[in-house]
This record gives sequence, C-alpha cells and structure tokens, in this order.
Amino acid sequence: MLGQLINKSRYFHGMSSALLLSIVLAYFALLLGIAFYTSRHSNNESFFIGNRSSKWWVVAFGMIGTSLSGMTFISVPGTVGKTGFDYFQVVIGYWLGYFAVAFILLPIYYKMQLTSIYTYLEKRLGVTSYKTGALFFILSRTLGATLRLYLVVKVLEKFVLDDMGIPFEVTAIVILALILLYTYRGGVKTIVWTDTLQTTFMILALLVCVVYVMSNLHLDFSATWQALQAKGFTTIVRTDPMAPNYFLKQIVGGAFITIAMTGLDQEMMQKNISVSNLKDSQKNMITFCFTLLVANFIFLLLGGLLYLYADANAITAAGDDIFPTIAVKSGLPFFITVCFLIGLVSALFPSADGALTALTASFCIDILGMKRREDWDEHRKKRVRLVVHNVFAIIFLACVFFFREVDDGSLIQLLLKVAGYTYGPLLALFVFGIFTQRAVNNMLVPLICIAAPVCCYILQQHDKAWLGGYVIGNEMLVINAGLTFVLLYMFSKKDEQLELKVK
Repeated sequence: MLGQLINKSRYFHGMSSALLLSIVLAYFALLLGIAFYTSRHSNNESFFIGNRSSKWWVVAFGMIGTSLSGMTFISVPGTVGKTGFDYFQVVIGYWLGYFAVAFILLPIYYKMQLTSIYTYLEKRLGVTSYKTGALFFILSRTLGATLRLYLVVKVLEKFVLDDMGIPFEVTAIVILALILLYTYRGGVKTIVWTDTLQTTFMILALLVCVVYVMSNLHLDFSATWQALQAKGFTTIVRTDPMAPNYFLKQIVGGAFITIAMTGLDQEMMQKNISVSNLKDSQKNMITFCFTLLVANFIFLLLGGLLYLYADANAITAAGDDIFPTIAVKSGLPFFITVCFLIGLVSALFPSADGALTALTASFCIDILGMKRREDWDEHRKKRVRLVVHNVFAIIFLACVFFFREVDDGSLIQLLLKVAGYTYGPLLALFVFGIFTQRAVNNMLVPLICIAAPVCCYILQQHDKAWLGGYVIGNEMLVINAGLTFVLLYMFSKKDEQLELKVK
C-alpha cells in the first residue's frame, strides 16, 4: 500500500514537471514566432543596431528585463535573509549612474554615429586602446552573462527537470540552442521586441508572487512592513565605514557599476543607439532608471515575504534556493509555480540573448574589423557573423559548466565582484579619453589594463590587514579604474593635435 502511494505521488509529480516543461516549450515557440516576424528582410545593420529605428519606450521597457536578469530574480530575494534590504544602497547608486550614462556618454555615441561604442576609443586613443577595450568588454560580458545563465539552468535542473531525469548538461545545451534559434537572424531588431515580451512576463510573475504570499500570510502592506521590521530585514543604510556594505561604498560602487556595465557595455548601448535620435534615447534611459528602482524594491520586498513564509511553514531553505523551493516544492498552488517558472525564464533570456548578440557584434566589428572590410560582400559578412555567433554559444556553454564546478552559494555578489575587476580598465580608458587631452602610450595600454586588476586582486586579499580593518566592497571597480587611470596618465603625453582641435 505504501509503495502504491509513493508511486502515485511520483506519477503526479512527474506529470506536473512534464506540464511545466510543456509550458516552457510553448513560451519558446512564442519567442520563435516573434523572431521570425521581426527578422524578415533583416541584414547586418538590423542585427547590430536594429537599423536605428527602435521605439524609445519599447527599448526602455525591454531593458528592465536585461538589467534584472535571472540573477536578480533568484539572488536578490535570497540576500534579504542575510543582509536585509542593504542591496537597495547599490540600487540607489545604479539610479545615479544612469544619469551619467544619459547625459555624458549617450551624446558622444550619437555625435559619432557609432555602431560599436568602442570605436570611440580608436578615434580618441588609438587602435591598441580600441582593441584592448573591446577585449575587456568581451571578457566581462561573457563572464557576467554566463554566470546569470548558469544560475537559471541550475534552478531549472534542480527544481523541475531533475524529477524527469533530464541532466544539467542537456538542459544547458537545449537552452543555448533555443537562444541561437531566435537570435541568429534578427539580432537587435528581434531582441528589442522579445525583451519587451519577457520583461512583461517577469514583472507580472513578480507581482503575482508578492500578492499571493501577502494574502497567504493575511498581511496588507503596512502589516508586511511591520513584520519585516521585526525581523530586522528593512534596514537599508549601513553606517559602519569599515564594513563592505557601508552606504557610501555601496552607492558610489553602484553608480560606477552602472556607468561601466551599462554605459560602457555594447549589449546595453546597442539597444539605446538603435533608437533614432539622442533625445528619445535619453528619455529611454531616464524612464528605465526610475522603473528599475521600483522593480528592485519589489524584489527585496518579495525576499522578505519569502522568509516570513518560510518561518511560518517551517521551511529551511535560504539564499538562492528560497524562492524556487517555496514556489516549486512547498505545496503552493500550481499557478504560482507556473508564474515563477515563466518569470524565471523571462528573466533569463533578455540577459542571455542580448549578451550573445552584443558579443557577436563586438567581435565582428571591433576585432575582425567587419565594417572596414570593403572586399567582403554582404553574404560573406553574414556567414562570418553566424560563425562567430555559434562560437560564442559554445563558449557560453563551457563557462556554464565551469561555474557549476566553482559554485559555492549566492551568486549576485560574485557577479558584482567580477564586474569590479573586468570593467575597471574599460572605465579608465573612457574616462581618460573624455576628461583629458593627453595621448596614451598604446604599447603599454594592454599591460596597464592587466596589471591594475592584478594589483587590485592582491590588495583585496590583504585589505583587512593592510588597511587597518577596512574591507573593500563594491568600490573595487572605482579603485581598479582609478589605478588604471593613474598608470595611463603616468605613461602618457600631451596630445597636441587634440589641443588644437579644442582651441
């Protein structure tokens, strides 16, 4: 009798897993339909910058999904149990950084009519600086995107597909193959619209989960806030200057992370410069930054609610596991599980598909010099682009497998740490170009851009001992960029031709 009950339970659990998989596949079919429709009559210009015809409000909404990603969907709620709402300090920094992107960087990109934003470095600092900046973007975005992708594949495998006997490796391969299917032709022209769809589903899933958990706990917003305060979750401002989560460190670090990971990131900027004019692109950026502020607060609120729910129902999950455990394994209504899964998949693809497209664009334009290849016809350029696109998909897969081996817990702090090391030199190159009138020593630029992060890594390993108890947090990006800038300046000279142009 007991054996029959166990087999029956497994049968129904397997049926629900199969149904969830069917929903995911139907979602993919919808994306493929949009990709087919938007990629008609597409060419290389469509792939790289959407023919500069994207609507600003569509880009603004779609960028929410790209910025939030599966990392935010899973890890931000999970951090509340350990650090409360102090991640919102970083979010405030993000918000400030978007204004710098909108009113300092976007005017430069539009004035120069750039397809790849790293072309600026070539025009201002030289070919070596240009190639160095592009390679640091490729490294940064590859690591960041695959870290986000790994987290979502991990959750799908652990909480849905494992019950069906589908291994992690197969899940990763299939997901990347599906991303290739709907991005290989349309590029940015397609992604602008698929991101909009996916952001819609992600926000709806977030709101449904918040409302349901509050209702299940019989709380309104005021009572929820009081319960979170009682748990100590609502503290935002941290006042210990020696701690890594000190509010000034978090805000300054967040601002520079935005400038680097959005304003100096081909993936994010190729969507912005696909808008027809600067004014509308700035509207997009400002609208987006206010919306992102609200969205992140709701994710933190959801995290607090999940921990309240876990306490009320004797659930021991925490960190990255708390949201999927409650949504999939705790006996909540099936529609909540579906909302979670669609929200998770919707959070995954805007970051993965955009990264794959941006990396393809950057490698083709910045490294292979495709725009300058007058001896290549459109057909050959397209063939090369598709090969590069497929190669990056294979690299993504290898990185996902690597992160599986080194995963040791919550991943959002690891993402910010990686950004601090890899985006620092890129930020320094742009700051040097924009705010000085000096010429770099191009032979030394690659060495400087490697030496600075290495020195910063050594410093961070010994920060508490060397700095009198001070622990470096998200301001590592600023320290890294500052050191790179100083080294660039030390080995630079006056650019007489630039001074003449300014005069």
